[in-house]
Amino acid sequence: MQQESPVYFDRASGELRQETVLGDKWLRLAYCSPIRGLLQWPLFGCAAFSRLMGWYLNTRASSKKIAPTIQQLKIPMDEAVVPPGGFQCFNDFFARPLKPGARPLPEDESRLISPADCRLTVFPDIPAGVAIPVKGVPFSVTELLGNEGAQFVRQLAGGSLMVCRLCPADYHRYHFPDAGTTLKYWKLRGKYHSVNPLALSLGFKVFAENLRTVRMMKLSHAEAPCAMIAVGAFGVASIHDQPGDRFARGDEAGFFTFGGSTVIMVFPPQAVHFDDDLVEHSAAGIETLVKVNSAIGTWVH
Repeated sequence: MQQESPVYFDRASGELRQETVLGDKWLRLAYCSPIRGLLQWPLFGCAAFSRLMGWYLNTRASSKKIAPTIQQLKIPMDEAVVPPGGFQCFNDFFARPLKPGARPLPEDESRLISPADCRLTVFPDIPAGVAIPVKGVPFSVTELLGNEGAQFVRQLAGGSLMVCRLCPADYHRYHFPDAGTTLKYWKLRGKYHSVNPLALSLGFKVFAENLRTVRMMKLSHAEAPCAMIAVGAFGVASIHDQPGDRFARGDEAGFFTFGGSTVIMVFPPQAVHFDDDLVEHSAAGIETLVKVNSAIGTWVH
């Protein structure tokens, strides 16, 4: 079964673009080839392979992969902070910070900002707490939060949700979209499926079954708790969430080491209004490329 590379809308240029998928042939071998049944459990069903990959990408030897990756994915390094002696390993490069001012915050604090450089999909209304992707499998807030989050499900039902999918080419640190405090934080064990649309289109419940961390927050512009879920994926050595109970708008919330991954945010009813262009593209099954701290909607309160 042949699957096309994902197409997304580049908000900055106003053009549709085709995504360059790192390791595309291996991804298709694992998900679409006749031997996929033999590959999927060892690759995606347990942590062993991802941990082994993470170990290698923390070694000095992995630094030789940096230059080819920059060239293949056309990564703009002029906005990144590069250590004086260069990156010591691939994961140092992958989780690179940005130069101060590279992603300025909008002055208007009523504007909702993106928590990450990402391919964004928004769901303005999730009846009964269920999001239904155009080309994927429905997933619920209950599934996302797990048993530890049962106390928050009712407050989020009928709210809104956004899926921020990070690709290997992206800046892999994610930030808080508003000032606030952490109410509760927990980790959920799970699988290591790719978050590429290919896996979603084949029926895997990636967001509800992958390993993930959940941070329930009281944000200054929302009357009820909001959720930030960091979703691990194939090749992601680990999720590094920042500790601390209080944070400001735009503060770093965490980062991923190697592997494209995802940040999901769930808002209570009547909390946010997403920009119309994002709603239209999402309804058509098209992700929109946005940058961290860019305005993507408006806080209702």
